[in-house]
Amino acid sequence: MMEGLGFKPYDTYKDSRVDWIGSIPSTWDVQRAKWLFKRMDRPVRPEDDIVTCFRDGEVTLRNNRRTDGFTTALKEIGYQGIRKGDLVIHAMDAFAGAIGVSDSDGKSTPVYSACVPRLPNTVDPTFYAYYMRHLALSGFLVSLAKGIRERSTDFRFNDFAELEIPFPSLPEQRAIVAFLNEKCAKADGAVKIKEYQIALLRERRQIIIQDAVTRGLNPAAPMKDSGIDWIGQIPAHWEVKKASWYFAARKGGNAADLTKEYCGKFPGQFAVYSGQTENEGVLGRIENFEFDFQEQGCMLCSTVGANAMTIRFLKERFSLSQNCMIITPRDPAANMEFFSYAFAPIFSYFRNLIPDHMQASFRMEDFYQMKFLLPPVAEQIKILAKIRRTQAKLDGGIAIKQDQIAALKEYKTSLINAAVTGKIKVI
Repeated sequence: MMEGLGFKPYDTYKDSRVDWIGSIPSTWDVQRAKWLFKRMDRPVRPEDDIVTCFRDGEVTLRNNRRTDGFTTALKEIGYQGIRKGDLVIHAMDAFAGAIGVSDSDGKSTPVYSACVPRLPNTVDPTFYAYYMRHLALSGFLVSLAKGIRERSTDFRFNDFAELEIPFPSLPEQRAIVAFLNEKCAKADGAVKIKEYQIALLRERRQIIIQDAVTRGLNPAAPMKDSGIDWIGQIPAHWEVKKASWYFAARKGGNAADLTKEYCGKFPGQFAVYSGQTENEGVLGRIENFEFDFQEQGCMLCSTVGANAMTIRFLKERFSLSQNCMIITPRDPAANMEFFSYAFAPIFSYFRNLIPDHMQASFRMEDFYQMKFLLPPVAEQIKILAKIRRTQAKLDGGIAIKQDQIAALKEYKTSLINAAVTGKIKVI
């Protein structure tokens, strides 16, 4: 790994006498964390805003990241002062990487441990933030917490205090921090560029598909008003009718029967779908024909919550749980795979009309009143072929970018782990 990272190891190593630490550079020592850090218990000041320790290691004022999605306490019982430069450990989420150095003054719940050097000019908190996140993301903190408290992943200050940790000199700690800050910033910057490129590819894919299903493939075709404000002009030979002319919709009746637990007990061949997005909406798989839908080549539509009006095209037999309905063709001229793409811009339009704070509920009656465009069957097939080619090309580009992001993140993790454990020498 050291050669792969392009850095040399230290000249000599010694046994740390701690099994899980192993060898460390000969110039390093090992100390219990309680001799290096102490926990602060400061009073809260009137001007203090809430500081949050996130799982990506950032510790900052909550409103620097986002203001929604948090639970707000009615009474701030036990809140404590946090200061810029504190090493902050989230007792409940440390195992997932919620450890870092605060960039702000503020206040936090008592579930956080605010740690400062016990003696001046001995430790760099940022070095130990890198080191403790290495322990967290490698799974060590989970194994440690389980050994201390049954069925718990808590990592409290007392657990940290008794932990034996490597102790390089302060100049070396600072050199490692400077090295990692630079390298991580470059890696994170490269990741952001590739994420932006992925967003552009997805946007281009969406635009091409939307143009194809609302304008067709012939730019010279005569056009007419669709009667749908946000769509505008469409090819003159296309039909526009309510969904009830083309499609039949029905909901599944198995909500009380098909659960994730049921699927776990009776695994089988056929996917069980629900109105969620995790795992493409698949709760599990069963073999029970009693629950199976015989239709093939139909669409699944989520009906409730943030995922309402999310469409999936299903080619095989399946089972249906809750918060979704299936849509099948009433008119043989409706190619369901084509309409799995044609529905997307229409459903997206209506979904955007729903305020963020409201939960959507999409009923069959709502669906039947929607207006859809119907090109001739032959044209549907041509448009579908164009969409498949476009998706294959752009999805291939997206996959390449995603692999590059994964490689960058893996390199960053390997570099941090190697630097803070002394496997590579950076000065």
